[in-house]
Amino acid sequence: MTSGPAFISDAAVIGADCEIGAGAVVMDQVILMDGVVIEPGAVIRAGTTIEAGASIGDNAVIGRAPRLAAHSRAVGRELEPTIIGAASTICAGAIVLAGAHIGAKAIIGDQAHIRERSVIGEGTVVGRGSTVDNDVAVGARCRIQTLVYVTAGSVVEDDVFIGPGAVLTNDNTMGRHDGSVPLVGPRLRRACRVGGNSTILPAVEIGEEAMVGGGAVVRDHVAARTVVAGVPARVIREVTDAELLELFR
Repeated sequence: MTSGPAFISDAAVIGADCEIGAGAVVMDQVILMDGVVIEPGAVIRAGTTIEAGASIGDNAVIGRAPRLAAHSRAVGRELEPTIIGAASTICAGAIVLAGAHIGAKAIIGDQAHIRERSVIGEGTVVGRGSTVDNDVAVGARCRIQTLVYVTAGSVVEDDVFIGPGAVLTNDNTMGRHDGSVPLVGPRLRRACRVGGNSTILPAVEIGEEAMVGGGAVVRDHVAARTVVAGVPARVIREVTDAELLELFR
């Protein structure tokens, strides 16, 4: 069902009880499973699959191929079809690039940007205006707050919290190399917490159930169940049993 003029390709597959808003565009080889809602002005690019009950917000763009600089490490790498999982929500103005995979019941906030080949796990929330760069793996039930930057190649395991304005980085040379130096994003282990406005330097590992204080600059690995804070970050204490994730489930 459409609520006004929309472009729907004859080569698209539209399931039962879908709603497509005025001005929306659904291109070739798109698959909309049952009960999908496409709000006004959204663009669904060719080859995208949107699973049952998912919702795509006003003016969101799904499945667009990236436009890369000639020196980008991502140039020439294969892109698989974009998949938006069942009952997930892509909010207004968000962009999900080709080859990304959004898990079931995930929420991608207004104006968020999910780049190619990244995976967002089931039930994870990515906040307004946040960027998940290319080739990132984010686990299930994570909470990535507003205006977070998750750099290319990062790994974020299940149940991780990343506070607003936090930045993960992957290049110690800041672009002053010929491409032979590998880019290595941080690894955030299960259930760790990263405070707002903190910066995690390349290849740093934040251990399971560890905690990074707000505004910290983390340049060294953080052991499991350790609290660090400051610039540069230093060990403050251990995470207590009462602070472990399992007690809040």
